[in-house]
Amino acid sequence: MNTESVTEVFAALGDPTRQHLLELLAERGRASATTLAGPLGVTRQAVNKHLAVLERAGLVGSVRQGREVLYAVRRIELDRSAAWLLERAERWDRRLAALKAAAEGSPPQPR
Repeated sequence: MNTESVTEVFAALGDPTRQHLLELLAERGRASATTLAGPLGVTRQAVNKHLAVLERAGLVGSVRQGREVLYAVRRIELDRSAAWLLERAERWDRRLAALKAAAEGSPPQPR
């Protein structure tokens, strides 16, 4: 996963309304902006703007069904972002273990 994609995903997830939208979509499977606007207490137009940000980040996908556009969560970018975070956490764990070992004068333990 490239840094630009990660940045876009985390920027999209940085807004509480978009986080709530993802939760609602995960619960419902698919929903229209109109359906999602009710529980959020915002206008359909505001929901559409938030959904556009989520869609650009690859977190949701849309499909036209008749006159409605239905949105659904796309897990691939969430999974990639989680893997990216895990990789960074493991890298830092190794670095900190090496630093601790150096400070204590003992060889680092392999992980």
